[in-house]
Amino acid sequence: MADTYVLVHGAWHTGELMEPVAQHLRAQGHTVFCPTLAGNRPGDDRSATGLADAVASLVDFLREKDLQDVRLMGHSYGGMVISHAADQVAQRIRRLVYWNAFVPLDGESLNDLVPPHYVALFDGIAAANNGSVMLPYPIWREAFINDADSALAEKTYGWLNPHPYKTFTDPAKLSTPLAAMNLGKSYINCQQDTALPHSLPWHPRLSERLGLFRLVECSGSHELCFTDPKRLASAIEQAGRD
Repeated sequence: MADTYVLVHGAWHTGELMEPVAQHLRAQGHTVFCPTLAGNRPGDDRSATGLADAVASLVDFLREKDLQDVRLMGHSYGGMVISHAADQVAQRIRRLVYWNAFVPLDGESLNDLVPPHYVALFDGIAAANNGSVMLPYPIWREAFINDADSALAEKTYGWLNPHPYKTFTDPAKLSTPLAAMNLGKSYINCQQDTALPHSLPWHPRLSERLGLFRLVECSGSHELCFTDPKRLASAIEQAGRD
Protein backbone atom coordinates (compact mmCIF):
# COMPACT_ATOMS: atom_id res chain seq x y z
CA MET A 1 0.00 0.00 0.00
CA ALA A 2 1.29 3.44 -0.94
CA ASP A 3 1.63 5.85 1.98
CA THR A 4 2.79 9.45 2.43
CA TYR A 5 5.95 10.04 4.44
CA VAL A 6 7.50 13.30 5.58
CA LEU A 7 11.09 12.83 6.76
CA VAL A 8 12.25 15.52 9.18
CA HIS A 9 16.00 15.85 9.54
CA GLY A 10 18.03 16.35 12.69
CA ALA A 11 20.38 19.13 13.79
CA TRP A 12 23.10 20.20 11.33
CA HIS A 13 21.28 18.44 8.50
CA THR A 14 18.96 19.48 5.66
CA GLY A 15 16.09 17.73 3.96
CA GLU A 16 18.31 17.07 0.96
CA LEU A 17 20.46 14.76 3.10
CA MET A 18 17.42 12.53 3.65
CA GLU A 19 16.91 12.03 -0.09
CA PRO A 20 18.87 8.73 -0.35
CA VAL A 21 16.48 7.26 2.23
CA ALA A 22 13.48 8.80 0.47
CA GLN A 23 14.51 7.22 -2.83
CA HIS A 24 14.31 3.74 -1.32
CA LEU A 25 10.84 4.47 0.07
CA ARG A 26 9.70 5.86 -3.27
CA ALA A 27 10.91 2.68 -4.94
CA GLN A 28 8.34 0.87 -2.79
CA GLY A 29 5.60 3.12 -4.17
CA HIS A 30 5.39 5.66 -1.34
CA THR A 31 5.14 9.43 -1.65
CA VAL A 32 7.96 11.07 0.31
CA PHE A 33 8.80 14.66 1.20
CA CYS A 34 12.03 15.90 2.81
CA PRO A 35 11.60 19.53 3.93
CA THR A 36 14.40 21.60 5.42
CA LEU A 37 13.45 23.24 8.70
CA ALA A 38 13.81 26.93 9.44
CA GLY A 39 17.26 27.52 10.88
CA ASN A 40 19.03 25.09 8.55
CA ARG A 41 18.33 26.80 5.24
CA PRO A 42 20.91 28.89 3.40
CA GLY A 43 20.78 32.45 4.67
CA ASP A 44 18.76 31.69 7.80
CA ASP A 45 19.67 33.78 10.84
CA ARG A 46 21.01 31.17 13.24
CA SER A 47 21.26 33.71 16.05
CA ALA A 48 17.50 34.33 16.12
CA THR A 49 15.82 31.12 14.97
CA GLY A 50 14.11 29.25 17.79
CA LEU A 51 12.23 26.01 18.22
CA ALA A 52 8.87 27.66 17.45
CA ASP A 53 10.25 28.87 14.11
CA ALA A 54 11.39 25.39 13.15
CA VAL A 55 8.01 23.96 14.16
CA ALA A 56 6.15 26.63 12.19
CA SER A 57 8.17 25.84 9.08
CA LEU A 58 7.11 22.19 9.27
CA VAL A 59 3.46 22.95 10.05
CA ASP A 60 3.38 25.45 7.17
CA PHE A 61 4.88 22.82 4.86
CA LEU A 62 2.17 20.28 5.78
CA ARG A 63 -0.55 22.87 5.24
CA GLU A 64 0.84 24.30 2.01
CA LYS A 65 1.14 20.82 0.50
CA ASP A 66 -2.26 19.93 2.02
CA LEU A 67 -0.83 16.65 3.24
CA GLN A 68 -3.13 14.17 4.97
CA ASP A 69 -2.61 10.77 6.63
CA VAL A 70 1.09 11.55 6.95
CA ARG A 71 3.67 9.21 8.42
CA LEU A 72 5.77 11.92 10.06
CA MET A 73 9.31 10.80 10.86
CA GLY A 74 11.70 12.85 12.97
CA HIS A 75 15.40 12.15 13.48
CA SER A 76 17.18 13.21 16.68
CA TYR A 77 16.42 16.96 17.14
CA GLY A 78 13.62 16.41 14.61
CA GLY A 79 11.74 14.61 17.38
CA MET A 80 11.31 17.94 19.16
CA VAL A 81 9.79 19.39 16.00
CA ILE A 82 7.42 16.56 15.06
CA SER A 83 6.14 16.43 18.65
CA HIS A 84 4.96 20.03 18.32
CA ALA A 85 3.56 19.45 14.83
CA ALA A 86 1.46 16.61 16.25
CA ASP A 87 0.21 18.98 18.96
CA GLN A 88 -0.81 21.56 16.36
CA VAL A 89 -2.02 19.62 13.30
CA ALA A 90 -2.79 16.12 14.58
CA GLN A 91 -5.60 15.81 12.05
CA ARG A 92 -3.02 15.63 9.24
CA ILE A 93 -0.90 12.92 10.84
CA ARG A 94 -1.46 9.17 10.65
CA ARG A 95 1.56 8.08 12.65
CA LEU A 96 4.57 9.63 14.37
CA VAL A 97 7.87 7.86 13.82
CA TYR A 98 10.83 8.78 16.01
CA TRP A 99 14.25 7.63 14.78
CA ASN A 100 16.68 7.88 17.72
CA ALA A 101 14.87 11.10 18.43
CA PHE A 102 14.07 13.32 21.40
CA VAL A 103 10.63 12.93 22.97
CA PRO A 104 10.00 16.00 25.15
CA LEU A 105 7.63 16.62 27.99
CA ASP A 106 6.00 20.03 28.20
CA GLY A 107 8.54 22.57 29.45
CA GLU A 108 11.62 20.51 28.57
CA SER A 109 14.27 21.69 26.16
CA LEU A 110 16.52 19.45 24.11
CA ASN A 111 19.39 20.46 26.38
CA ASP A 112 17.45 19.04 29.32
CA LEU A 113 17.66 15.61 27.66
CA VAL A 114 21.37 15.40 26.85
CA PRO A 115 24.42 14.84 29.09
CA PRO A 116 25.71 17.94 30.90
CA HIS A 117 29.05 17.80 29.07
CA TYR A 118 27.24 18.35 25.76
CA VAL A 119 25.44 21.38 27.18
CA ALA A 120 28.69 22.89 28.44
CA LEU A 121 30.37 22.25 25.09
CA PHE A 122 27.54 23.77 23.05
CA ASP A 123 27.21 26.76 25.39
CA GLY A 124 30.82 27.63 24.65
CA ILE A 125 30.56 27.05 20.89
CA ALA A 126 27.38 29.13 20.61
CA ALA A 127 28.87 31.99 22.62
CA ALA A 128 31.80 32.16 20.22
CA ASN A 129 29.69 31.82 17.05
CA ASN A 130 26.80 34.26 17.39
CA GLY A 131 24.30 31.72 18.62
CA SER A 132 25.08 28.87 16.23
CA VAL A 133 26.66 25.53 17.04
CA MET A 134 28.62 23.07 14.95
CA LEU A 135 29.35 19.53 16.05
CA PRO A 136 33.11 18.99 16.55
CA TYR A 137 34.47 16.39 14.14
CA PRO A 138 35.84 13.99 16.80
CA ILE A 139 32.34 13.66 18.31
CA TRP A 140 30.86 13.15 14.85
CA ARG A 141 33.39 10.47 14.02
CA GLU A 142 33.32 8.49 17.24
CA ALA A 143 29.75 8.88 18.52
CA PHE A 144 27.51 9.83 15.59
CA ILE A 145 28.82 7.88 12.60
CA ASN A 146 30.82 5.12 14.28
CA ASP A 147 29.76 2.54 11.67
CA ALA A 148 31.41 4.43 8.79
CA ASP A 149 34.95 4.33 7.49
CA SER A 150 37.03 7.49 7.79
CA ALA A 151 36.42 8.56 4.18
CA LEU A 152 32.63 8.50 4.57
CA ALA A 153 32.83 10.17 7.98
CA GLU A 154 34.88 13.03 6.54
CA LYS A 155 32.72 13.43 3.43
CA THR A 156 29.44 13.52 5.33
CA TYR A 157 30.81 15.90 7.95
CA GLY A 158 31.42 18.32 5.10
CA TRP A 159 27.70 18.29 4.31
CA LEU A 160 26.63 19.54 7.75
CA ASN A 161 25.68 23.16 8.45
CA PRO A 162 25.75 25.34 11.58
CA HIS A 163 22.67 24.90 13.74
CA PRO A 164 20.68 27.57 15.66
CA TYR A 165 21.40 26.93 19.33
CA LYS A 166 18.15 28.56 20.46
CA THR A 167 16.32 25.47 19.18
CA PHE A 168 18.24 23.46 21.81
CA THR A 169 17.50 25.82 24.70
CA ASP A 170 13.85 26.73 24.00
CA PRO A 171 11.41 24.70 26.14
CA ALA A 172 8.77 22.49 24.57
CA LYS A 173 5.24 23.89 24.61
CA LEU A 174 2.85 20.96 24.34
CA SER A 175 -0.82 21.19 25.27
CA THR A 176 -1.13 17.39 25.43
CA PRO A 177 1.47 14.85 26.55
CA LEU A 178 2.60 12.68 23.66
CA ALA A 179 1.49 9.56 25.51
CA ALA A 180 -2.06 10.93 25.55
CA MET A 181 -2.20 11.83 21.86
CA ASN A 182 -4.58 9.65 19.88
CA LEU A 183 -2.07 8.89 17.13
CA GLY A 184 -0.08 5.88 16.04
CA LYS A 185 3.47 6.14 17.36
CA SER A 186 6.65 4.22 16.58
CA TYR A 187 10.25 4.39 17.75
CA ILE A 188 13.22 3.25 15.66
CA ASN A 189 16.27 2.44 17.75
CA CYS A 190 19.61 1.95 16.01
CA GLN A 191 21.47 -0.32 18.38
CA GLN A 192 24.99 1.07 17.84
CA ASP A 193 23.89 4.69 18.25
CA THR A 194 26.18 6.28 20.86
CA ALA A 195 25.33 9.92 20.12
CA LEU A 196 23.74 9.65 23.55
CA PRO A 197 25.65 7.36 25.93
CA HIS A 198 24.03 4.00 26.56
CA SER A 199 23.85 4.92 30.25
CA LEU A 200 21.46 7.73 29.17
CA PRO A 201 19.79 5.96 26.26
CA TRP A 202 17.37 6.89 23.52
CA HIS A 203 15.40 3.72 24.21
CA PRO A 204 13.69 3.08 26.57
CA ARG A 205 14.39 6.34 28.44
CA LEU A 206 12.78 8.54 25.77
CA SER A 207 10.73 6.08 23.74
CA GLU A 208 8.55 5.08 26.69
CA ARG A 209 7.28 8.65 26.90
CA LEU A 210 5.17 7.87 23.83
CA GLY A 211 2.84 5.67 25.82
CA LEU A 212 1.67 2.88 23.53
CA PHE A 213 4.18 2.62 20.68
CA ARG A 214 5.72 0.19 18.21
CA LEU A 215 9.43 -0.52 18.62
CA VAL A 216 11.56 -1.20 15.56
CA GLU A 217 15.25 -1.96 16.14
CA CYS A 218 18.08 -2.40 13.68
CA SER A 219 21.85 -2.28 13.68
CA GLY A 220 23.55 1.00 12.87
CA SER A 221 24.71 4.35 14.17
CA HIS A 222 23.00 7.71 14.68
CA GLU A 223 23.70 8.51 11.03
CA LEU A 224 22.31 5.39 9.35
CA CYS A 225 20.90 7.74 6.70
CA PHE A 226 24.46 8.01 5.39
CA THR A 227 25.89 4.60 6.17
CA ASP A 228 22.97 2.40 5.05
CA PRO A 229 19.98 4.39 3.71
CA LYS A 230 18.30 1.24 2.39
CA ARG A 231 18.29 -0.36 5.84
CA LEU A 232 16.92 2.82 7.38
CA ALA A 233 14.19 3.06 4.73
CA SER A 234 13.15 -0.49 5.55
CA ALA A 235 12.96 0.35 9.26
CA ILE A 236 10.93 3.51 8.55
CA GLU A 237 8.51 1.54 6.38
CA GLN A 238 8.11 -1.10 9.11
CA ALA A 239 7.57 1.63 11.70
CA GLY A 240 5.14 3.58 9.51
CA ARG A 241 2.74 0.91 8.34
CA ASP A 242 -0.65 0.42 9.96
